[in-house]
Amino acid sequence: MSTALEGRDFAGMAALVTGGASGIGAATAALLLRRGARVAVLDRDPAGAPPGTVPVTADVTDADAVGTAVATAVDALGGLDVLVGNAGIGAVGTVEDNADAEWRHVLDVNVLGLVRTARAALPHLRRSAADRPGRASITHTCSIAATAGLPQRALYSASKGAVLSLTLAMAADHVREGIRVNCVNPGTADTPWVGRLLDRAPDPAAERAALNARQPTGRMVTADEVAAAIAHLASPAASGITGTALAVDGGMQGLRLRPVT
Repeated sequence: MSTALEGRDFAGMAALVTGGASGIGAATAALLLRRGARVAVLDRDPAGAPPGTVPVTADVTDADAVGTAVATAVDALGGLDVLVGNAGIGAVGTVEDNADAEWRHVLDVNVLGLVRTARAALPHLRRSAADRPGRASITHTCSIAATAGLPQRALYSASKGAVLSLTLAMAADHVREGIRVNCVNPGTADTPWVGRLLDRAPDPAAERAALNARQPTGRMVTADEVAAAIAHLASPAASGITGTALAVDGGMQGLRLRPVT
């Protein structure tokens, strides 16, 4: 939903959002579009891509498909200034609960998926940085799981810890090329993936209440709130920000409230 606070800071810019057909990715693609960007959505099933975006089909575990999809998006958009690496999957369990094959798959999607997409996008982002300084950026969707110990999230946390480290390393590698690299660390977000987890819980209502309660604000964050943070970091107005992880977690990481009595 558009608000009076939204400007047109992405006017004339081209953006690609991976995993952009649902949840945080779809909210981000729609927001960038409203703020003036030409937007492409890369997804395994781009049927849910926001109207007005360019849908391209690819699985981020397939390097050739990613390369083709990025090239298709760049051709359609007429260039690339902004990459949002959002595609990812979840996992539940301790280190005893996930088989090696699941570890490899989650890391392949959540970490190597970002690597493959960035590798294909970087030549285009370098051209953007050379032609229009201050516009080229990469923003990853990371997680509170990268910085806080959460129960039953060993594999997922390991993958997101790698995303945080990757973000910092890429920021160092590309800062002198004029390409900024940052990430957003959402807390528990009210997305379709969380909805599916809740549906599998023995008591979905109780589980939702527990997820709400563990964030100091008393509720899960929304996809739109995370999208707003991604857009902030990707905007030319944030041209002085790189190598930063922005928490959107309702205070979960930094606040220690006294129990309610």
